[in-house]
Amino acid sequence: MFEGFTVEDVATPEARIHVRHAGDGPVVVLLHGHPRTGATWHRVAPALVDAGFRVIVPDLRGYGRSTAPVPRPDHSQASKRAMASDVLAVARALGHSSFAVAGHDRGSYVAFRLAMDHPEAVRAVALLDSIPIVEHLDRMTPEFATAWYHWFFFAQPGIPERVIGADPDAWYGGDPATMGPENFAERRDAIHRPEVVRAMLEDYRAGLTVDRADEEADRAAGRRLTQPLLALWSSRDDLEELFGDPLAIWPAWADDVTGHPIDSGHHMAEEAPDDLTAALAAFFRAQ
Repeated sequence: MFEGFTVEDVATPEARIHVRHAGDGPVVVLLHGHPRTGATWHRVAPALVDAGFRVIVPDLRGYGRSTAPVPRPDHSQASKRAMASDVLAVARALGHSSFAVAGHDRGSYVAFRLAMDHPEAVRAVALLDSIPIVEHLDRMTPEFATAWYHWFFFAQPGIPERVIGADPDAWYGGDPATMGPENFAERRDAIHRPEVVRAMLEDYRAGLTVDRADEEADRAAGRRLTQPLLALWSSRDDLEELFGDPLAIWPAWADDVTGHPIDSGHHMAEEAPDDLTAALAAFFRAQ
């Protein structure tokens, strides 16, 4: 995977972030979701390099080969604001003061917070399979709670660590043929490390507490994304089925919104890399 990419660890004030990077041209940062690592982008990142971009692919704080601080009672060490600060520090350490960012799943919340908190650094943002956390919670239905029960299970103290730790392979599943064998192996290595599982669960605990509060504060203050926003979602996943058209939701949070579905299951970077690469390249090239 990632032939020609430099692989290194970058120290930030609270973590050590594992990152791959390569290419020349406009800078694009790619942020993965749960329970993936940066390796989920192994089909998209090289294609974006070939399309003329400089591409940076970190493992989020606590995921994969990146470290995370010891969990705090308020889960703030796993907040999207804290994760976004790592991403900003990595980009600056690599010599970039501004960049575009794409985030999928949990990584989309990091990308959203990064763009919201640091508009001077983020010139454009693509959010994949995503609406704001508070928009999910505002639209709470039995169908959502049933389909996305893991949000609330992962938030329980202690229990999910024991359940997942009993058989991580059975819990997370995955198909090496679909994911790519090296991506699958990297993900498998991560989920067998208890400190990674706990950090990933802390991500969800922060989501329902400190991250929710940060979004509520944004909304109350009228803060919005001023950068161009591309919303993409998987047509064979359930985001639109549960919450309606994402393009009807994002204008409450952003000034310039475009987007469309991708013919894929949830992990679109693995399942529909060509379509996703084309959409991201066209969007970021236009900014």
